[in-house]
Amino acid sequence: MSDPGVAVRAEGLGLRRRRGWALRDCSFELPAGSVTALVGANGAGKSTLLKIAAGLLRPSEGAVATRGSVGFVAQDKPLYRGFTVAEMLRFGRVTNAEDWDDTYARQLVGEAALPLSAKVNRLSGGERARLALVLALARRPDVLLLDEPLSEMDPVAREDVLRTLMVAVAETGVTVVLSTHVVSDLDGVCDHLLLLDRGVVQLAGEVEELLDNHRVVLAGRGDLGDHQVILGRGGEHRGTTLVRVTGELDVPEELVSAPGLEELVIAYLRANRGVAA
Repeated sequence: MSDPGVAVRAEGLGLRRRRGWALRDCSFELPAGSVTALVGANGAGKSTLLKIAAGLLRPSEGAVATRGSVGFVAQDKPLYRGFTVAEMLRFGRVTNAEDWDDTYARQLVGEAALPLSAKVNRLSGGERARLALVLALARRPDVLLLDEPLSEMDPVAREDVLRTLMVAVAETGVTVVLSTHVVSDLDGVCDHLLLLDRGVVQLAGEVEELLDNHRVVLAGRGDLGDHQVILGRGGEHRGTTLVRVTGELDVPEELVSAPGLEELVIAYLRANRGVAA
């Protein structure tokens, strides 16, 4: 890629399966050093997109390019269950001799309170997820792709992992793409959003800018002029409506509020399923 400010770029990306398109015409850019929330319902194409970006799947059309080395943690957290934590670290060091940071790996293991002598198959789901993340981070990748890394963690572990990622971003500038169903966990953590639905990009951009461009209005769709209605509930002149604004709203200030990240995501997903007022 010629633009040093872009870490991941997809152009017309698509993957066709027997039952139809898992991804179709996906185009987006993710800035270097950003933390992107990749969100969508089950079957939206999140895992497919990450596997293509990691080089594990070949697209049917289009292309995706990443800048520098790529680390990937799959949803099933592939680890050798008969190995101990120490043996997994040794495996990582041997198989990634050129980029492995053993001091950093052991620091992360210590922070996660993972016993070096414990076998992987005796770890909890959350502990295995933490170990998989350690192995990915210790390679010091330029781009880190994480498929549902928080799904098996309790709230404290999720907070600790997100803190670890934020420190890594601040210290090394690694670009993180993190898929999740728990959007509320990422509020204030991710600076970019990539919303997939049924294999198509529905919303992409900087979180702050997307939130600034949307408003929740306590008014019906008939009161909103030419602003794009995303989701409305209620009657033609009464109700709650999420709109993408294109200028000034001709609505009293007390009837207008800014949406949260989770509210924005849910509204788009509901709208694409035909939920109407």
